[in-house]
Amino acid sequence: MPFWKRAVPSGETSFDATFRYETSWILPPAVLCLARALLSLYAFTTIFTIFGYNGTHKLSEASEHSFSYFTNLTYWGLAFYFLVSAMHTCTYCLTRTPLLARWTRPLQIAHGIFYSTIVVYPWIVTIVYWALLYSGTFNSAFSAWTNTSQHALNSVYAVFEIIFPRTAPLPFLHLLPIIVILALYLALAYITYATEGFFVYSFLDTKRNSSGKVAGYIIGILVAAIVVFLIVRYLIMLRVWITEEKLGKSGKFVHRERTYTDGDAEKGVSPGVVTAK
Repeated sequence: MPFWKRAVPSGETSFDATFRYETSWILPPAVLCLARALLSLYAFTTIFTIFGYNGTHKLSEASEHSFSYFTNLTYWGLAFYFLVSAMHTCTYCLTRTPLLARWTRPLQIAHGIFYSTIVVYPWIVTIVYWALLYSGTFNSAFSAWTNTSQHALNSVYAVFEIIFPRTAPLPFLHLLPIIVILALYLALAYITYATEGFFVYSFLDTKRNSSGKVAGYIIGILVAAIVVFLIVRYLIMLRVWITEEKLGKSGKFVHRERTYTDGDAEKGVSPGVVTAK
């Protein structure tokens, strides 16, 4: 068995006991899988179309520098998250046990953090772009499409994952990696300047802006990230409360949820794990 997979030991409560990452309160698992796969396909198509356009219009340097931009890094993150989440939902549909349930606990936790980033970071990208970077017009239809895809539709991806899956509210502990990743990106931005000679974002340019102004922008983005995290957390909490407590929507499964008895422990069945009847 590959090092990154394992069977769930008998008697152990699983990381995602009722398959919240793989199921929806309203969409059947197969439909959720298809929706995620299509969203991933659109994101990857956008990315590689941009690379192809740059390559055919003597803009290859823009592609080479693309990984220095937070926008592009988070868009890659969306593309891969929706691909991986579609894979987990697909394996749940086919085997009733998602691949996520067979991963090691560190990778399961990493997936949870990954989810937190894709429902938080797109909002930061959208806010910063339209508030600080948008010039008021696009110089071509292609530019309008790519910027809309990466700076507006990216938040639609986040909305989808906030509303439709059965995911639980973001743990407060996930705020730490959210902040750490932002700090690491800030370091990358200045490493890019030191090695490539350009600032990825004008508001980080200490030659055009005072140190105090740059610090203000950085602190503002940090505060915005914390606020967005809290808003998303409580939006998900509201969704869970409305759908599960008020509407009684326990979720769309590929089979019914079984009732557990005291004798299940003797049979090696973990309480809280959904299995077929």
